[in-house]
Amino acid sequence: MDASYSEGADAAVCGKRQQFGNRFLSDPARVFHHNAWDSVEWSEEQAAAAERKVQENSTQRVCQEKQVDYEINANKYWNDFYKIHENGFFKDRHWLFTEFPELAPSQNQNDLKDLLSENKASEVPACRSSEDGSGLIIEEQHSCSSVSLGHKTQPPPVEENVTQKLRHLGICADEFPGSSATYRILEVGCGVGNTVFPILQTNNDPRLFVYCCDFSSTAVELVQTNSAYDPSRCFAFVHDLCDEDKSYPVPGDSLDVIILIFVLSAIIPDKMQKAINRLSRLLKPGGMMLLRDYGRYDMAQLRFKKGQCLSENFYVRGDGTRVYFFTQDELDTLFTTAGLEKVQNLVDRRLQVNRGKQLTMYRVWIQCKYRKPLLSSTS
Repeated sequence: MDASYSEGADAAVCGKRQQFGNRFLSDPARVFHHNAWDSVEWSEEQAAAAERKVQENSTQRVCQEKQVDYEINANKYWNDFYKIHENGFFKDRHWLFTEFPELAPSQNQNDLKDLLSENKASEVPACRSSEDGSGLIIEEQHSCSSVSLGHKTQPPPVEENVTQKLRHLGICADEFPGSSATYRILEVGCGVGNTVFPILQTNNDPRLFVYCCDFSSTAVELVQTNSAYDPSRCFAFVHDLCDEDKSYPVPGDSLDVIILIFVLSAIIPDKMQKAINRLSRLLKPGGMMLLRDYGRYDMAQLRFKKGQCLSENFYVRGDGTRVYFFTQDELDTLFTTAGLEKVQNLVDRRLQVNRGKQLTMYRVWIQCKYRKPLLSSTS
């Protein structure tokens, strides 16, 4: 769905993108020397001003009739968004491989085997910090030969019939797309493929299979008709994250990684917990859920005007799409209530700079990694 993230502005150094938190502004006079600065500390005055701004733009709420419309017709608003922008709005997220080295299956299958081995001898080991595994060098590949870009078979627009068939079959272990793969990734809220295609292009491991879904049938069709879409390695489907009656096309305990990039914030807060609970059940023991999303007092939240607030920290944009702004504790509660263990929960406070217009923009994002507990040796 939405991903208002300025990728790559502070990215490549010798072909390698540093993790966030590595460029610090020590001299305010140098603020316009780079496009972005990491781990920016807010003064008490700045934090208080941000809180006042949110209180101000939250005083006037959207009327209940319109709120019902935004919920019932949410897919229409996202379809309209992608019909207008198609695949030209967001950039491919090559930064993912640095922030989330779990997306390198050969490495992380070995990690999981080590964890399982250690678990047989003792207790589950402590979770890794965000710093280890950060030496992975992934170059941006704008025209990668690992995916058949030149010739493709046109898939059906939306493979709902396959999903329905799997649901009727009870989704047996040997009857779902990608069942022969040994490493499976699901991206929820895939949009037009800005995460999926970099994964497929960068990682040509034949054991990898990627699933991706979006609320918008327009977005999914754009993924399926992309020249980089390979049905033998990827399965794109329409799915409503909040629909408790609609099954995912994979069985429980079958996924190694689930990715949520600027998508959880797009749904109504009251439905977030059940959505995470359902996703958690799809993870293998030891599987990881990765999230990056909007943090409280991000620049986007402060820019909303009166009359755009739906509920506390939840807003509607001018195009009818919605966005929530999280705290670390809120996300920790969502994940731990779903039975996951914290590996990482960090705030990325970044100062972005428009050097041409001499403007500064304070962004706040939250990045999380939560793991499904390994089965104990006695279970």
